[in-house]
Amino acid sequence: MQNHDERSGVLYLLAGIGLGVLIGAVIGLLFAPKSGEEIRGDLSQRLHELSDKVRELSQQVYERGGETVRNLRERVARKAHEVAEEIEPDQA
Repeated sequence: MQNHDERSGVLYLLAGIGLGVLIGAVIGLLFAPKSGEEIRGDLSQRLHELSDKVRELSQQVYERGGETVRNLRERVARKAHEVAEEIEPDQA
């Protein structure tokens, strides 16, 4: 249950960071003294950079989640073995 809460917290953090970056980029570009074509190019570039960052962060979250699942499986297997030994010490 704690891992789910941690993952949710990380996802909310990533979403907040991404949204903050996006809003900051748009506001900065809107107040910049540039032509519409230059602003659209800048917006496109910034959105591409943001997309790359979000993709990278989501990959990191995915990898950490996989690591957490593997650790959890190992702990469950060890605990199951311990319980089996306690129930039937002569057969384990």
